[in-house]
Amino acid sequence: MEDMFTRFFDDLVGRMTGPMKFRMVMQPFMAVLFAIRDGRKDAFAGQVPYFWSILSNPEHRRDLLRSGWKSVGKVFILAIVLDAVYQFKVLRTFHVVEAMVVAVLLALVPYLLVRGPANRLTPRKGK
Repeated sequence: MEDMFTRFFDDLVGRMTGPMKFRMVMQPFMAVLFAIRDGRKDAFAGQVPYFWSILSNPEHRRDLLRSGWKSVGKVFILAIVLDAVYQFKVLRTFHVVEAMVVAVLLALVPYLLVRGPANRLTPRKGK
């Protein structure tokens, strides 16, 4: 079990310097762009910040998650595909859990962290 965790973290660190390292910048950047766009839309619609709304509004949670996935889903899928290419090229194998962790870190986390502040920082008309 300890070998699995060691391999997992070594593989994650290896992605920072290995081939295709540019995706480690480009994918979070794309997720941030989508988050800013959606956060601004939320602000213009008068909605509360996205992540807070997911936590505090259970009756609309499903719709909110669906709209967020619609925006960031393509970046998430691309992160998994590119990580699979990286794994086959460098590691000569494919580890699903590693690909999922990388996709979450590169696509979902930046999106969730930026959409709410983008909403708050967008000037609202009439205020």
